[in-house]
Amino acid sequence: MNNEEKNTYAKTQLKNATIKLLKDYDLCDISIGLISETAQVSRNAFYRNYNTKEEIITEYISDLIHGWQTDYQKENHDSNSELYGSLFKHLYDQKGFYLLLKKRNLFHLFLSVMISLFGPKPEYDNMAAYTTAFVSYGTYGWIEEWIARGMQESADVMTALLTANGMK
Repeated sequence: MNNEEKNTYAKTQLKNATIKLLKDYDLCDISIGLISETAQVSRNAFYRNYNTKEEIITEYISDLIHGWQTDYQKENHDSNSELYGSLFKHLYDQKGFYLLLKKRNLFHLFLSVMISLFGPKPEYDNMAAYTTAFVSYGTYGWIEEWIARGMQESADVMTALLTANGMK
């Protein structure tokens, strides 16, 4: 393997090991050594790719959201209802992971990914920034509350509720 392939392999191993360990431990109880050991890569591989354990989880979330976004864009839908339906389906399909984030008090990392991808940007004019902030934080609020309540409703029901309340 060349260096890029080694780094990609190490990052994948580190992400998978961290998620696996989160099932049994709070993040503060997981050492970098344990992550590296579980991933079967060196501690140097961790430090070569990440500064913190939170970065691993943030990158994992970002990978999931980018995967959803890529799949959604291939479908060429244009309504908010279709967008939210696809997003809620993604979240429901990854229910175990998102509930784990909530359980481990790490759901704020999902917010940081959502805002970095879909939130206001410095180049937006004021009204566009305010509107984008309202929609992105509002969407996050719906998602966080749904997850906090154990994702009892299906993705279709959540989409219908959101659509019925103004997001058509």
